[in-house]
Amino acid sequence: MNLSLTPQLGAFVGKSAESGDYNNASEVVREVLRLFKRATQERTTKLAHLRSALAEGEAAISRGESHVFNSAQELDHFFEQL
Repeated sequence: MNLSLTPQLGAFVGKSAESGDYNNASEVVREVLRLFKRATQERTTKLAHLRSALAEGEAAISRGESHVFNSAQELDHFFEQL
């Protein structure tokens, strides 16, 4: 596999490798890809949870299990009663 980096990213990878935290540029790139993979998985999981919560909310509204608030006072009163 061949990767092309912008000069700025190439410099960042080089400085990271030279810092001593990594043995070489390949280790830096592998670490970045591991972090990117984890972030992508977390984002996918969060999105699935949000979609599930949205579906639950829409189903509750369809069943008439919702409240309409016409003012901030009505909303405040609702929360005071909880």
